[in-house]
Amino acid sequence: MRKIKKILLVLLLLIIILGIGLCGYIFHLKPKYEGELQLKNLQKETTVYFDDFGVPHIYADSEKDAMTALGYVHAQERLWQMELLRRIAPGRLSEIFGSVALKNDKFFSGIGIEEASVKAISKLDKNTLSYQLTMAYLDGINQYLEEGVTPLEFTLVGVKKEKFTIKDVYNIFGYMSFSFAMAQKTDPLLTDIRNKYGAEYLKDLGIEGEFNTTQLKSSKENLEEYTTIAKSVAALLDKSPIPPFVGSNSWVLGPNKTKSGKVIFANDPHIGFSQPGTWYEAHLVTPNYELYGCYLAGTPFPLLAHNRDYAYGLTMFENDDIDFYQEVNKTGDSNLYQTPTGFSAYEIRKKTIKVKDTSDVVLTIKSSRHGPIMNGLLERLKSKKPIAMSWTYTREPIQILDAVYGLSHAKSKDDFRKAVQLVAAPGLNVMYGDAKGNVAWWATGKLYKHNKGVNSFFILDGASGKDDIVEYLDFCKNPSAENPKWGYVYSANNQPEAIDGYLYPGYYLPEDRAKRISAILEPKSDWDKEAISKMIYDNVSPVVAGTVKSLISNVNNSSLSAEEKQAITVLKSWNGTHNIEDVAPTIYTKWIYLYLKNTFEDEMGEDNFNLFLGTSIGKQVIARQVTNENSVWWDNIKTKNIKETRSEIISASFHQAITALQKQLGNSVPDWTWGKVHTVEHEHPLGKVAALRKLFNVGPFADPGSNEVINNQFFGYNDDGKYYVKGGPSTRRIVDFSDIENSWSILPTGQSGNQFSKHYNDQAKMYNAGKFRKMKLNKEEIIKTSTKLVLKPKK
Repeated sequence: MRKIKKILLVLLLLIIILGIGLCGYIFHLKPKYEGELQLKNLQKETTVYFDDFGVPHIYADSEKDAMTALGYVHAQERLWQMELLRRIAPGRLSEIFGSVALKNDKFFSGIGIEEASVKAISKLDKNTLSYQLTMAYLDGINQYLEEGVTPLEFTLVGVKKEKFTIKDVYNIFGYMSFSFAMAQKTDPLLTDIRNKYGAEYLKDLGIEGEFNTTQLKSSKENLEEYTTIAKSVAALLDKSPIPPFVGSNSWVLGPNKTKSGKVIFANDPHIGFSQPGTWYEAHLVTPNYELYGCYLAGTPFPLLAHNRDYAYGLTMFENDDIDFYQEVNKTGDSNLYQTPTGFSAYEIRKKTIKVKDTSDVVLTIKSSRHGPIMNGLLERLKSKKPIAMSWTYTREPIQILDAVYGLSHAKSKDDFRKAVQLVAAPGLNVMYGDAKGNVAWWATGKLYKHNKGVNSFFILDGASGKDDIVEYLDFCKNPSAENPKWGYVYSANNQPEAIDGYLYPGYYLPEDRAKRISAILEPKSDWDKEAISKMIYDNVSPVVAGTVKSLISNVNNSSLSAEEKQAITVLKSWNGTHNIEDVAPTIYTKWIYLYLKNTFEDEMGEDNFNLFLGTSIGKQVIARQVTNENSVWWDNIKTKNIKETRSEIISASFHQAITALQKQLGNSVPDWTWGKVHTVEHEHPLGKVAALRKLFNVGPFADPGSNEVINNQFFGYNDDGKYYVKGGPSTRRIVDFSDIENSWSILPTGQSGNQFSKHYNDQAKMYNAGKFRKMKLNKEEIIKTSTKLVLKPKK
């Protein structure tokens, strides 16, 4: 008995020691929010106040010291995120994840982002402030890399630490630019549909811009080879450990639209959800400079920011800046391809991709005059016909560093506009408001034209030259509005008005959000911050009422079951809200999915149909196509000698929807609430491992909002009726120039990427509930609610 007691005592002591050791290890891993540290290359003592949500307020004697401090504190919260982001563009994920990431690496290493980065860096003037401040920021990151705590992910995955360089900054901007583009999903799919079924089948898809009636106002052959591009690139972006940029809302109200007579700025860029989230907030103050910004991991200047003088943010322009060209090889010699002036040799380069736990992969990349050949970069593209990708970002000079520096250091609206002009790609709607009462919107991007009649939504002819770009537009031709007479500017990824009679082609999203935003803003002229905060969380669709009416008119009421009649009653009384307790959106979403499936899948096939659902055209088509009784898509081409009608397809889809919902959620229609099927979980790359899910992921939560409402919590349709939210507002910001020190923000999860920080998920519930927190500018208030970290020059 005594022996057993001794063994138990020893075991207890071991458990206590292990517990103390684990607690010590966890404490060791936490970010340092107070105390003192010494940093090299710091000229004078710099103080960082971390407020009650972990936002660093950096007070420094010079901007260079502030940037060094920013790099250090940014790295201690987001080093793992920085590591992933810098590896995507040069194709270096396989080094840490193994062959599972090889497809991603082959594609990105082949499309030329890294080479474009090197070219841009070779032309940099090292005497500019933008360069020097970038190097100071990188110095801060690298000092944390050398002296700070190693993040848990580095230990679990086995990542070898490497210094960050300016090439990493450019590669991160390059990946961001690519993730904006929609052409790689859409052009090959439309080419396939046209070639298989003819132009008649394209009429209902709105590719000439005919669905884009709510426009932004300016105040001045073998076919499967094509869709493999679309499927492959869509799959790569969907599985990327860093999510793509998707859409966004923004509106800026001028003095005559607000209660105070001062500008109010609102912005919520829509990005795929991840953990940690996209943005890291930081507030920098020096004797000559102040800015509160949202930073991408590994980048020195914020893409969203404000101070006491001005505010800016962005949405996606959705312009077409990628063209695909089919090249023609010389017969018998695949190293030569046809050009308008004869045959030319492909440019050949080789890249080595290192793969964890296996041998290196040597990639041979061929490029034509248009760009890299996709064959060989995408595994499923087996065609012998070479297809090249021409992309503005790698074709035009990259001045992104000077651009984002200029945005964050502008002294006037004119200064700001000059910085906007430097962005050749990606296409952005840059939104602006200032303390002087100015509001503005500019579309960035080097816009261009083809010959009349060339449709850039299809794979183009690379050999003859007739489909080549024939004109680059001056920036003054880009869509824009400065202090328009209607008193506000807004953007919701919708089609801008024609400039000089030219409607610029793009992958614009449905008019739903634009219609709702303009309808809410237009009649009211006494806006304040509280009213804007309700609007930015709004989840009403202005389009579904009309669509529901069209759908119901095609259903025969006499043959309905009790549950079906109840479902129709719910839909008839629906005002378009998507709250978690609503039942109508559950019924509507299932019905819409099955109507789309029964209408389009027979022609497209399962893979292409699923691809179609994720494109802007798949989203655009719903409200218009249901009203077209004569659409060629209604007929199911698989049923020979039978021509299905609109009523037959829509009725059958309704019956299937109700049967599926009964099976999924039971027979009680009032129990079919939106929160049961529409949920969000913010996934960390390592959270996909079941044993690590609870440690790394945040959620799941029942989620209000939906696709294409202002609170755009977007998801993909599927057979099982569970709508897992893929992304949404990556931040919601409201900057009120009548009360600038109390402007508002919220992040989807929290500031920190460190699982053991209290700021890892401390904003998640607030975000879901539509609440906000202050973006503090008042030093006295900051000091009262903050911990203090003093950074001293290392002697």
